[in-house]
Amino acid sequence: MDNKKRVLVVGAGGFAGGFMVAEGLRRGYEVWAGVRQSTSRTFLSDGRIRFLTLDFDDPSSLAPALRAALPEGERWDYIVYNLGATKALLFADFNRINHDYLRDFLAALKQTGMTPDRLLFISSLSVMGPGDDKTYTPFTAASIPAPDTRYGASKLKAEMCLASSGVPYIIFRCTGIYGPHERDYYLMYKSIASGVDFSVGYRRQMLTFIYIEDLCRAVYQALEHAPSGKTYLIAEGRAYTQREFRKIAAEAVGRRHILPIVAPLWVLKAVCAIGGLIGRLRHRPMTLNPDKYRIMRQRNWQADIDDAVRDFGFDPQTDLAEGSRRAVEWYRQAGWLK
Repeated sequence: MDNKKRVLVVGAGGFAGGFMVAEGLRRGYEVWAGVRQSTSRTFLSDGRIRFLTLDFDDPSSLAPALRAALPEGERWDYIVYNLGATKALLFADFNRINHDYLRDFLAALKQTGMTPDRLLFISSLSVMGPGDDKTYTPFTAASIPAPDTRYGASKLKAEMCLASSGVPYIIFRCTGIYGPHERDYYLMYKSIASGVDFSVGYRRQMLTFIYIEDLCRAVYQALEHAPSGKTYLIAEGRAYTQREFRKIAAEAVGRRHILPIVAPLWVLKAVCAIGGLIGRLRHRPMTLNPDKYRIMRQRNWQADIDDAVRDFGFDPQTDLAEGSRRAVEWYRQAGWLK
């Protein structure tokens, strides 16, 4: 074995996972992509990537898969656990994917003696619950989580499982992640490119974002330098109003005139309730659902990133304007936008 550090990215086939693999390669790591058998490898085409196929629906298969991947007595120095579901029909589905899969993976690591130096878990700012919409005080790493969505509750349960596992860990509570390949924010850019910006609620809303490449740099900075057992809020460092986002997105897509359509929250609530019903009938989660309503009605997503700046030099370099320009450029090259 050479002196390269080994990193395993679990959930490598997703939007963020592919970029985390690429960043590890850029830094000279021996990078392993943890994927399902059915995972698309569209963005995992670099010949240096090593693959580990994991079947989370069969927990008994995880330990043998880990053992078979590396020579006896060896392990990954770092693991990035990026696997999770952001949309599901039932809390049981969120719980199974976001909590149970992590619990079973941690048990397999301990069973095989392959506990890494650090495991970084990608969580979400949604674990914090409703923000302060009176004084608009930002969330801090010391804020007490009080999730009001099934997604947030499942992520918090996973965090608690990790914290009690005995595995050295770091938790990232990330705000909205955007950039090339991402599909949810893409729909917003697509709408603005068509000349319409939909928003909900008449009270001021403060939005935060993190560009995918800034997040990936932070992941490796934390693995290499942050103390274990810490939880960090990850965001660009400034917040934007919906109006500011609209202006920035319009410039990115080249639209001079945008029609802003603002719907009252009760309309969004009704649409999301219908979306939830349709999802249950089709046995497939819809983009607009009751969980999404609670997220979209939240007025304050500001996050204090001082702990991350202090502990591992977190320095997001891409503001929303530049990140939007890069994302839109990729969407156009890929044929997603005209």
